[in-house]
Amino acid sequence: MKKFLSFAIVFLMLFNIPAHADEGMWLLAILGKKYEDMKKLGLKLTPEDIYSVNHSSLKDAVVNFGNFCSGEIVSDKGLLLTNHHCGYERIQSHSTVENDYLKNGFWAKSFKEELPNPGLTVTFLIRMEDVTNELINVPEDQLEARETDIQKKAVEGTSYTAEIKSFFEGNQFFLFVYETYNDVRLVGAPPSSIGKFGGDTDNWMWPRHTGDFSVFRVYTGSDGKPAEYSENNIPLSPKHFFPVSLKGVKEGDFTMIMGYPGSTKRYLPSDGIKLAYYQTNPARIKLRAKRMEVMKSFMDKSEKISLMYSPKYYEISNYYKYFIGENLGIEKLNVIEEKKQEEKAFMQWVDSSAERKNEYTGIFSSYDTIYQHYAKVNLPYTYLQEGVFGIGIMNFSYQFATLYAALKAGLTKEQLNPVLEDLTKKVEEHFTDYYQPIDKKIFSEIFRMYHDDIDSKFYPPFFKTVDKKYKGSFAKYAAYVFRKTILADSAKTMAFLEDPDLKTLEEDPAFSAMLSVLSSFRKTAGADLQSVFNSLGEVDRTYLKGLLEKSDTLLYPDANFTERLTYGTCRGYWGKDAVYYKYYTTLKGVIEKEDSTSDEFYVEPKLKALYYAHDFGPYANDKGEMPICFITDNDITGGNSGSPVINAEGQLIGLAFDGNWEAMSGDFEFSPKLQRTIATDIRYVLFIMDKYAHADRLLKEMNIILPEKANALEEKATSDTVDKNN
Repeated sequence: MKKFLSFAIVFLMLFNIPAHADEGMWLLAILGKKYEDMKKLGLKLTPEDIYSVNHSSLKDAVVNFGNFCSGEIVSDKGLLLTNHHCGYERIQSHSTVENDYLKNGFWAKSFKEELPNPGLTVTFLIRMEDVTNELINVPEDQLEARETDIQKKAVEGTSYTAEIKSFFEGNQFFLFVYETYNDVRLVGAPPSSIGKFGGDTDNWMWPRHTGDFSVFRVYTGSDGKPAEYSENNIPLSPKHFFPVSLKGVKEGDFTMIMGYPGSTKRYLPSDGIKLAYYQTNPARIKLRAKRMEVMKSFMDKSEKISLMYSPKYYEISNYYKYFIGENLGIEKLNVIEEKKQEEKAFMQWVDSSAERKNEYTGIFSSYDTIYQHYAKVNLPYTYLQEGVFGIGIMNFSYQFATLYAALKAGLTKEQLNPVLEDLTKKVEEHFTDYYQPIDKKIFSEIFRMYHDDIDSKFYPPFFKTVDKKYKGSFAKYAAYVFRKTILADSAKTMAFLEDPDLKTLEEDPAFSAMLSVLSSFRKTAGADLQSVFNSLGEVDRTYLKGLLEKSDTLLYPDANFTERLTYGTCRGYWGKDAVYYKYYTTLKGVIEKEDSTSDEFYVEPKLKALYYAHDFGPYANDKGEMPICFITDNDITGGNSGSPVINAEGQLIGLAFDGNWEAMSGDFEFSPKLQRTIATDIRYVLFIMDKYAHADRLLKEMNIILPEKANALEEKATSDTVDKNN
């Protein structure tokens, strides 16, 4: 559940009409329109309890974690839970071969031991507001200025930030006001054998047995306001934090999830899905497989390199498997044909009105024409995004484009200072956990694939040099580039930034290769691609306008990493013929999956000892089992990782972390019979904190709700570590 790099244009992403009441990622400001449906499923809260701008509500405990995941506040001292895979890079950054927190876990024993994470932010939603009427009729060339004006007025006199997001492809606009905190410290994490149990093999699969959680804390200045890291900072006093329930979850129980889903494509026409299925996804899979292959060949030979590259490898492999599953889902669930049927129904609606015929006739023939043009430039575009900018030194070289333009413009050293300061930070980030031999090998392999798979009319000019001077060997060319460039070595790069000059940058082989790729792409494909996106923007906006008019039910907008709520129930599913998956897993499954020869299925001796001693404390279910994960029919996507799974009373019962293999095409179309959210049970989180890590101080912070039928012995056993508020 991650992020993609684009040098100029971001894909336009759309969504599908909800088919069931529990489908949809709903904006918090419109919850009143869904409230009765939620009550029927069991919700016991009011809309104001969930989202309010006048008093504390659930939204005040939900965060955007690092601009790529979600999280939740669980104590009055700013304690925060998110997924282990969301905190993975930060855990790794504090690790060494001698003191490997990924392998062994980490638990701060005091506030002083909590570890700072420069650059990591946590953002809270303050409020949102529908500003459609203020923007819907503004001419395109004036829209940005008008948005800027609204945003400035919204945060005037505060330390807040604001942004306006477009929904339904420009048919609706909302203003979001945020507060961001910059001092976020690592508090605890289980070993990867727990937090990542099952590894790539179990990724996107059910049943799961993964304790996918990590613990952070938000700090503020002494005045309680956001501040940069300081030893004098104090823990955040939040407006709201989640009570943590040990009551567990039963099949049919109401569940809701709040978080920041990244993007889906559910209004994408059938032509768009065909492009993804036949061209984009296969290219992504192939390119990621190669990068993973190269990394793994080095990681397997060195524990140090393995530790350095494990976050990069995980980021690539996560969506490598996702794209495989997405294509399988498109095929098995007949998604393209389903879209065609929706389009047929849309045209029947159009044809029933002369007025609608004037506005919407020909919309799908327009899509067909646009996607035919798109297919001609999509493959080199995908290779540019997934391939070229997947090479570390190419991505790094691109960061110097601003300096290059400034030097060409003849700016003075004083005028260059802001650019140089920014680049200095990027140098430090880039060379942290950077291993040149891996990057050099990926460089040669990716450009060889670009040469072999892409039409020659899209070749960058330096391919001729490779053919003539290096007899077609990209390995030899890579050796030359990395031997001569200043951008593959931290000291050389920093020395250049001390006294930058245009000639050195222009003649640098890595930078010139990056410029060669971009300039040739812009000349051969840029104009066509821009035309495609401009045309799609117009047709998409019209199509979405029609769908909004056609629908007799409330539609949810596309996910775009704004806070959403999805609601449903806990329930199992039939995965395939004669195979029914129940809704929860237990520690017994970890023992059954144990494989001492595999890092993915290694089980810590201490965890096994707790299992065989049946030492589960108050965290066991009513059958005496130690629950680990459960599934719900909530509608989530990438970005929801770490989101709180909440019961009908507004209490935390789990952490969402994945989707299931049978419904991997869910970003294109929601399948209510198959699509499930996989969550780590909060009881397993507390069990690991308590019985495994002995992190008693963290449990004492939380408002832990014991089951109503908890016996006296359980209450006595936990009285020293948890607050009882049942």
